[in-house]
Amino acid sequence: MQSIISRLRDMEGDVSFYYKPLAGGEAAEFNADMPLVAASVIKLPVMIEAFRQIEAGLLDPNAEYELLPAHKLPPCGVLTFLHDGLRVTLMDLITLMIIVSDNTATNMVIDIVGMDGVNQTLRACGATGTVLRRRLFDSEASRRGVQNTITARDIGLLLEKLYAGALVSPAASRRMLDILAAQQLNGKLPFFLDCEVAHKTGEDDGITHDAGIVYAPKPFALCLFSNRTDVPRFERLMQDIARELYEANR
Repeated sequence: MQSIISRLRDMEGDVSFYYKPLAGGEAAEFNADMPLVAASVIKLPVMIEAFRQIEAGLLDPNAEYELLPAHKLPPCGVLTFLHDGLRVTLMDLITLMIIVSDNTATNMVIDIVGMDGVNQTLRACGATGTVLRRRLFDSEASRRGVQNTITARDIGLLLEKLYAGALVSPAASRRMLDILAAQQLNGKLPFFLDCEVAHKTGEDDGITHDAGIVYAPKPFALCLFSNRTDVPRFERLMQDIARELYEANR
């Protein structure tokens, strides 16, 4: 583990790391409480809040929402390319938000569940450094320095709770893990692995993240986040670290 931390220390920019064996064992971490610009990893807590409201009977997963021109954002995703007036269920929006990181779907879900709800649920889970402060592509808020933030420890905690069936309900946790495991953006943590990985990525200028559960013979949670970094170099390090930890948990 010291070799991993040493390589992280040598990386350009702000980087963080959190690793936890899920069958029991000691966590390892580096800058795990450092708040970083979230990019698309913030979509994980948005999904959790949506499932919480569905479970509470506040939302219908089969309710349909109309796709309007005002909803459409630059990709990632597919909805921005589809026809105006398309009707999409809430569960479809949640799924697209995660598996192709659809930005249009994300803002629609944020509008449906509300930012306050996401943040209250994060606090209730013990995630104190992760905050949803604005919708995606809110250029005015961004100019004012308003950013969504995550920490490696917080996201690791959420993944641990999902694995334990302790987020919302066991059935909801299982469904969220299934959605995360259907992730289509697999060039980071899963790149060298031959097992299922339930994960969520994030990208922006100088930013690359991945966080997930690696279903090695001994499953583990792994978060690797970066801001202001050399993206190709850090992504290769992410791939290598995931492979090393997978081999250690065979």
